Amino acid sequence: MKPPRAFLTDLFDAALKAADPFHSVPRHLPEPPRGRTIVVGAGKASARMAQALETAWAKRGDGADLPNGLVIVPYGSRLPTKRIEIVEARHPVPDAAGEAAARRILETVSGLTEDDLVLCLISGGGSALLSVPGPGLTLADKQAVNKALLASGAAIGEMNCVRKHLSAIKGGRLAAAAAPAQVVTLTISDVPGDDPALIASGPTVPGTTRPEDAKAILARYQVAVPDAVTAFLETAAAQMPDAAALGISRLTTKVIATPQASLEAAAEIARQQGVTPIILGDTIEGEARDVGTVMAGIARQVRRHGQPMAPPAVLISGGETTVTVRGAAGRGGRNSEFLLAFAVASSDCPDLHAIACDTDGIDGSEDNAGAYWGPDIAGRARTADLSARDYLDRNDAYSFFEAVDALVVTGPTHTNVNDFRAIYIGTEDASIR
Repeated sequence: MKPPRAFLTDLFDAALKAADPFHSVPRHLPEPPRGRTIVVGAGKASARMAQALETAWAKRGDGADLPNGLVIVPYGSRLPTKRIEIVEARHPVPDAAGEAAARRILETVSGLTEDDLVLCLISGGGSALLSVPGPGLTLADKQAVNKALLASGAAIGEMNCVRKHLSAIKGGRLAAAAAPAQVVTLTISDVPGDDPALIASGPTVPGTTRPEDAKAILARYQVAVPDAVTAFLETAAAQMPDAAALGISRLTTKVIATPQASLEAAAEIARQQGVTPIILGDTIEGEARDVGTVMAGIARQVRRHGQPMAPPAVLISGGETTVTVRGAAGRGGRNSEFLLAFAVASSDCPDLHAIACDTDGIDGSEDNAGAYWGPDIAGRARTADLSARDYLDRNDAYSFFEAVDALVVTGPTHTNVNDFRAIYIGTEDASIR
């Protein structure tokens, strides 16, 4: 019998493998153009995407030289490449290195012709890495807005709406800078619903929102912003270019890896090991602690009543939850907070096992991908006299799971299809093959 923790780790590994750019990038590369090929991009998966592109390009046998380019990744995510430069910058709050690199990208795609091709490699995390403030705004303004949004509980789509309207590169503006060249964007989705306009704030996707939408989001979450930001949202520069301005016939966007595909890969591994998978959804949003409480209720129903499926079963889900910060000194991200809330809510059903991780390998701003929960972890917490409820109340899930040796640490995975959660509900005589 395979231990439940190893089983759940197998599911997470399968989800990561399904999102590996080396499997998806080669299938979507366009034909070489008559002119130049320039590669640009940003995000947590972009270095791996660049590696995959160079490897596949070299194998084509059509004599086309490897393209030059520049992609931006978070610190610690650099990978070796031959011609495409990899620049590291800060995430999730932008820094000067990211701003300088993003400005270089705009310069790189300027002055191209209709015979040229811009290949844009975009993945989650790119919004913070592509930080060129709109005219009259400063990096400090963008940093202040980012920090406030991250603590507000706003959903990723709402945060990216605000970011797009304050940017000189996002919301289609990168594609506008590259005109009249052909622009092909390969993107790995980290947003519920896989809308390319939301992934990394859609640097090559026509805008569909208005500055009024950004202002409404800031008001809804009571986000205090610098006066310069308020003033900028009243200017024409806050408007995003529409499809006509981008020359939509010269613009192609392909979503090459999705959260749903990773959930399905994990489900197949569960079937192979004699466990029934139940995919609850790839677009689950909301407060992480609330989602954890709901998931605990579903797991209890499976364990006690065999509904909607008798155990052994595993509940699998994805999406992107949020955390409204209440404890000033707490550490942790949305996956560890989800799992801690799950632990609290399932305390009357102590034989459940669960894993919750961010597929990029970094949960929030800590060094863990997420955490694991099971009866042995609950026992360690009791022995150490640790109150899961107290840690949850101060948003300190990282410290709790660190104390009971239940953190999942992978390092950067070089991909990103959002949260991965799996809850195993066994029976006394059930075995995992």
